[in-house]
Amino acid sequence: MSVDHERGSPAWCWSAAGDPLGAGLRTLSVYAKAMEVAPATDDGMAVPLSLAPRGAVKVPLAPPRIKTRHFVFPQVADDQKVLPDAQSSAPPVPPTLSASHDQRFTRIRPPGEMIKLEDRLYYALQPPLETIVSGQLLHFPFHPFPYQLEGVAFLYARYSAVLADEMGLGKTMQAITAIRLLLHSGELRRVLLICPKPLVTNWQREFHHWAPEVPVSVIEGDQAKRRWQWQLGESPVRIANYELLHRDRELLAPDTHFDLVVLDESQRIKNRSSTTAQIVRSIPRSRSWALTGTPVENSPEDLVGIFEFLSPGFLSPNLKPRRMGRLVSDYILRRTKDRVLTELPPKMFRDADVTLTAEQRETYRLAEDEGVLRLSKMGEAATIQHVFELVLRLKQICNFDPASGASSKLERLAADLEEVAASGQKALVFSQWVGTLDELRRRLARFRPLAYHGGVPSHRRDEVIRRFKEEADRPLLLISYGAGGVGLNLQFARYVFLFDRWWNPAVEDQAINRVHRIGAAGPVTVTRFLALATIEERINQVLEEKREIFDTIFSDAEPHKHLGLTRHEIFGLFQLKTPAGPIDLAA
Repeated sequence: MSVDHERGSPAWCWSAAGDPLGAGLRTLSVYAKAMEVAPATDDGMAVPLSLAPRGAVKVPLAPPRIKTRHFVFPQVADDQKVLPDAQSSAPPVPPTLSASHDQRFTRIRPPGEMIKLEDRLYYALQPPLETIVSGQLLHFPFHPFPYQLEGVAFLYARYSAVLADEMGLGKTMQAITAIRLLLHSGELRRVLLICPKPLVTNWQREFHHWAPEVPVSVIEGDQAKRRWQWQLGESPVRIANYELLHRDRELLAPDTHFDLVVLDESQRIKNRSSTTAQIVRSIPRSRSWALTGTPVENSPEDLVGIFEFLSPGFLSPNLKPRRMGRLVSDYILRRTKDRVLTELPPKMFRDADVTLTAEQRETYRLAEDEGVLRLSKMGEAATIQHVFELVLRLKQICNFDPASGASSKLERLAADLEEVAASGQKALVFSQWVGTLDELRRRLARFRPLAYHGGVPSHRRDEVIRRFKEEADRPLLLISYGAGGVGLNLQFARYVFLFDRWWNPAVEDQAINRVHRIGAAGPVTVTRFLALATIEERINQVLEEKREIFDTIFSDAEPHKHLGLTRHEIFGLFQLKTPAGPIDLAA
């Protein structure tokens, strides 16, 4: 403030200076003409000053109080024990940040609902994630991709979040890194991670790989041991599986509270009334995160089930898909490989349309005629279970004729595998039935196939994957959708064969993405077998419609029509008349 002295008005010239290395006080230096004045301080009190001509007076001012926090990372011991990383999902090292890229910093992303200035300043003052990754404060085995840092920034600030990246983009790494930073900043002290049982060892391995200094304990063993593990206070991260929660519901003390509960493969709780969903919702917690590559598998109600865990009552099943998509946009982060990994090898689809052999055709005709006749006679008493039994029987005949063993699919598969083996590549063959996989193993013995399905003990599964990867004379892995649809990293294979089709396109996508993911060695070829003029062709039409449900919620487009699977549509596979009314969608 300055005023012309010759007009007799008071004149002030002032400046503020900090003392960051001293007592932390700021001073106000005042330069004035000869006069008596009492300027006001921050609290409104006047401070009398006696000023000499052109003199200076320093008045101490309290510093502004802005709550900030910083990261302090301990040194990691050289002899830190690390689990073998044979199955690690660590991506190849991305290109070093160039001069043109070093201006693009990834900042913590506070949710839109956060309105307090203090809270938003807290996140705004955090250092860019690139600074942490590139510095010496925190060791990373690989430099994360930019989109992965964005995922970490998204999770870090949110108390309710869904990381819904497409399979193969590293959701595990992003979640672990966000947990790691929150633990070091003191915002988390107790974390519970719940995942399917086959993925427990994978999460252990990934924690040792991406956060080796973070102690991790697995809830396992007999009931007495598990009770002690639930009550143990030293471990900041606990890993439990969904199946175990059913047994340990009573072991969780009422006063047990977690700062964060993370659900991996959170589509497990899509059914809001299921026991699993009720148990996880009952766990006391401050933050809730869900990880899934398929937030919508069958209908928008799947997403409602997940949000009942994140924020009960936030979504309603009655919402239109487009409206639902707008409501959840601030809570869900979803990226697809074609958008964020432009250098990822292409994924090519081949539809292998086959015609049933004469033996298969005759068996199929008889089974369908007998089944439809039986359902027709049942009339109103016919249930969805009765229809499914017929569908499954017909689908199995499309694979193999039960009497003669004839299979047009096997003939085509064997010819393709000859080329795969000759080129030195590796292939996966998916089926929903263990019996089909066993028959394929017997009929394709010349390829020395390995099997990975529910009948293989869990302690032997890692060894199966290791042999498939390392042994050159093992070009074929026979794998079930249930056991191999999630958690496996098989990017060293180049071919995927879907011997039979699943009810749900999302499950097929999960299977394909075991191969088509970060670190893929080259283009991935996916062959989808389809028996023409059979139930498989009719189901395929339903699958294509269900894909549109997912696209509608995660885009701005309205659906072309109602795509929920109704009772009429299920029975319509056989042109049967049925009572009207909606039913649960096929899984």
